[in-house]
Amino acid sequence: MVGTALLALTYQVTRGAIARQEKKAKLALIGQILPAASYDNDILHDTLTLPPARLLGADAPTIAYRARLHGKPAAVVLEAIAPNGYGGKIDLLVAVKANGVINGVRVVSDHETPGLGDYIEIAKSDWIKVFDGASLAKYHSEDWQVKKDGGQFDYMTGATISPRAVVKAVHNALRYFTQNRAKLFTRQASGEKR
Repeated sequence: MVGTALLALTYQVTRGAIARQEKKAKLALIGQILPAASYDNDILHDTLTLPPARLLGADAPTIAYRARLHGKPAAVVLEAIAPNGYGGKIDLLVAVKANGVINGVRVVSDHETPGLGDYIEIAKSDWIKVFDGASLAKYHSEDWQVKKDGGQFDYMTGATISPRAVVKAVHNALRYFTQNRAKLFTRQASGEKR
């Protein structure tokens, strides 16, 4: 009983600190894919809670971070999930400019094999930058695959499962953006569910 009480107390004490660290890490990743000069609003508060969406790989609500410049839509950062990475799900942030062009993609978390599939992380390799400047207009649907499968995206030999999953998730996030662009940029109260 004392052990359970101590465990509960530890959780209560550390929960806030953990949440702050996660938010700080996410903000750092957003800063990598969406330069601060490209928006003038507080994107951590200009958010939209999105319902679970198949195209985002989400079975729970996700957050869209909306960037505006002089009050006009500039970009949105979507949380997307590649559910079928080699080591399990891969959580992503996908920054899409208002014109539908990807500004950047970053891996938030993954369980890929160190030294093999983890090259999808920016800290390990620049591979994730293959999406910079990509759009649905630039690549046809069949192009959104790794080259081994006949698509346009490079991969590292011997490690195709992780990049294959990421390419599909990024493509789906762009499709989600295209289908929901107007809703994503509609002004409303911060964090309001849509």
